[in-house]
Amino acid sequence: MDIVEAVYRATSTFPADERFGLTQQLRRAVVSVPSNIAERQGRKSTNEFIHFLSIAKGSLCEVETQLIIAQRLGYLQNELLDQLLTQSDEVGRIMNGLTRSLAKKTKPQIL
Repeated sequence: MDIVEAVYRATSTFPADERFGLTQQLRRAVVSVPSNIAERQGRKSTNEFIHFLSIAKGSLCEVETQLIIAQRLGYLQNELLDQLLTQSDEVGRIMNGLTRSLAKKTKPQIL
């Protein structure tokens, strides 16, 4: 949720003509990350949770790409880009760890 807030703050300074372009794309992608994780709450299976984590990871990669585009277009300063990418890396590491932990639970135990 912290990265969602940070991206919303960062995109609030984008040019007005990007409101329906990069601003909207970034905001949708970043909101998709926690939304896909939360959507799993209504599901029962561990495999479904892993699937939704995978979708969330894809959205996170999309956010990273769009942040770099925004910096290259001059909408983000390098320091803010670095902060946002660091936050994104942390979220990605947490999701990867959770995915690995869940995958261990789904593998059959050989006795």
